[in-house]
Amino acid sequence: MAGEKQLLHLVFGGELESIESVDFRDLSALDIVGIYPSYAAAHAAWKAKAQSTVDNAQMRYFIVHLHRLLDPQKT
Repeated sequence: MAGEKQLLHLVFGGELESIESVDFRDLSALDIVGIYPSYAAAHAAWKAKAQSTVDNAQMRYFIVHLHRLLDPQKT
């Protein structure tokens, strides 16, 4: 990754109260998958976790663009 710009992404998920919201059933049970240096790496982790929980319709995983929160002037 030498020379590539580091764009941090967080992958996390948990069981939602309902499929119509993004309110988590139990915040203490959130699954923090990890922080990744690129969207591609985060997407691969997100996809693996999402596919592993496909039998639970209320389980959702998300990708958060941390680099946008750390420096909101840059995208």
